[in-house]
Amino acid sequence: MPNKLRITLVHSGIGHPEYQKITLRSLGLGRLHKTVEMQDNHSVRGMIKTVEHLVKVDEVKE
Repeated sequence: MPNKLRITLVHSGIGHPEYQKITLRSLGLGRLHKTVEMQDNHSVRGMIKTVEHLVKVDEVKE
């Protein structure tokens, strides 16, 4: 099984460009301190790279 990523929103998207807000919504992060688990793949890693200054990422091994 591939690893999963636990992504937590730690800083608000307010005051940041619209494309970063859209990326946060695409990740399922709408509120501060919300945590989602997603499969570790290239598309998710790319979205994380776009908003890396707003989120905290932990790897979860199953």
